[in-house]
Amino acid sequence: MSQTDSKFWHPFAAMGSVRRGELVLSRAEDIWVWDEAGKRYLDGTAALWYANVGHGRAEIADAAAAQMRDLAAYSAFGDFSNRPAMDLAERLSDLAPGDGWRAFLASGGGDGVDTALKLARRYFAAIGEPDRLHVISRTSGYHGTHGWGTAVSGIPVNREGFGPMVKETSQVPHDSLEALEAAFEEQDGGARVAAVIAEPVIGAGGLYPPVPGYLEGVQALCRKYGALFIADSVISGFGRLGTWFGVERFGLEPDMIVFAKGVTSGYLPLGGVMVNARVSEPFFAEDGPIFKHGVTYAGHPTCCAAALANLDILEREGLLDNAQALEAYRQVFEIKKGTGSATYFRTLQTAAQLLNREGRHAEAEAVLRKVDGKDLPGSWRGTLTLALAETQKAAGKKKEAAATYQALASDEKAQAKDRQAAKNALAGLAVARDIARGGGRSFPHPPDRDAHGLPVAIWTLSQPVPMSETLISEMPLSRSSIEEAHARIAPHIRRTPVWTLPQAFGHDGPVSLKLEFLQHSGSF
Repeated sequence: MSQTDSKFWHPFAAMGSVRRGELVLSRAEDIWVWDEAGKRYLDGTAALWYANVGHGRAEIADAAAAQMRDLAAYSAFGDFSNRPAMDLAERLSDLAPGDGWRAFLASGGGDGVDTALKLARRYFAAIGEPDRLHVISRTSGYHGTHGWGTAVSGIPVNREGFGPMVKETSQVPHDSLEALEAAFEEQDGGARVAAVIAEPVIGAGGLYPPVPGYLEGVQALCRKYGALFIADSVISGFGRLGTWFGVERFGLEPDMIVFAKGVTSGYLPLGGVMVNARVSEPFFAEDGPIFKHGVTYAGHPTCCAAALANLDILEREGLLDNAQALEAYRQVFEIKKGTGSATYFRTLQTAAQLLNREGRHAEAEAVLRKVDGKDLPGSWRGTLTLALAETQKAAGKKKEAAATYQALASDEKAQAKDRQAAKNALAGLAVARDIARGGGRSFPHPPDRDAHGLPVAIWTLSQPVPMSETLISEMPLSRSSIEEAHARIAPHIRRTPVWTLPQAFGHDGPVSLKLEFLQHSGSF
């Protein structure tokens, strides 16, 4: 610890004690940091929630150094640009969920929040709704410490002592959709609300994950009242929740996504806002208004080069998938014995894979034995039996593995019918989900016919929905049917029920449904 009287004023610090008691760090590698005395510490917080790829990544340092030799920095105001900024904007737009995104770059998360909230007001002014000025945030929410971020902070102590901030703001309980709807109604029936801002998972305010269905409900209320939905993914993005922006985990399609931290893993300061087509369109029109806002270092070429190298690492090393696997690995030791959900089976499978990867085959087998004697759905019975056989083989138990393989083979015929029914149900569930999202449909005239002579109807999904374990986890894999799929998704459907799907295509008889953009297709 440093004993000198420091001239460095630390953020969020009681300087009366810190001035002569600083912990001075000198180097870092992977998940470790060292102080000047050589003492090593585990960096359990990833610094301030941003060291997503770990410390000491030479690849990022080399990318920044190379860019500095060419063009270290330059303004991006007006028509000035640079290749790293353009490439980063393109890449982030490709990674964001859905299409039509544009990236407004800044220096960090606080810049991003101020950008998003100013843009929300400016957007409504541009489309002739200048009275939409109010912004709703949540209790315990943290949105940085800039002017707007302080005004919408859900942590009261962070607003104390600064005098009046932006007046047209209010906070609602972070888990109450009823309170949020009431807040809309208080603002002239919602007509004065510009935006709602919310973290996918509340970070600094207490680490609160959303209650099931809450964030989806926030998005639905924003659509109902015509306000913008802004996701503050500064902490939640770039693998923290196992996805690029955190919102994908909940099936959200915000109007804006604020990002920072993990986009460079903290190697250089960078943040910004992903803006969807609805919000950007007026400003990108031929004679559109100018958004008179920006920070000095927006599109900083060296910071953007570091971000691109960081994204390369996240992708190449599969760190987003690894985050999901580690979560499942932790959950498997907490889940109650006897649970029969698909989530339980999936966590068992993932935990066994991780243990096998580490050579801990006996532990992997013990994990898979947890379902011995249970009446498993057909598909999971085969999956976990196969995992058990492969675990036994890896452990050198050839006879046991052979017996397990034989049991699996004898069970295949019994499962075949179940798997086809499950496939059809999953197809129905995918379409049901897409109805709620506003997907499209078509019925060619004259219709094409399948091998059984049934007319082929085509459902074009509004976004890719893979036949994945995400869907499997929400649908029992026994004697599945379209009606069962509908029953599961019915609370979220505001359009044609799945069981009248043929009528949705203007056809009264059975149809063979083709799902576009799926990894598999199903017929029913």
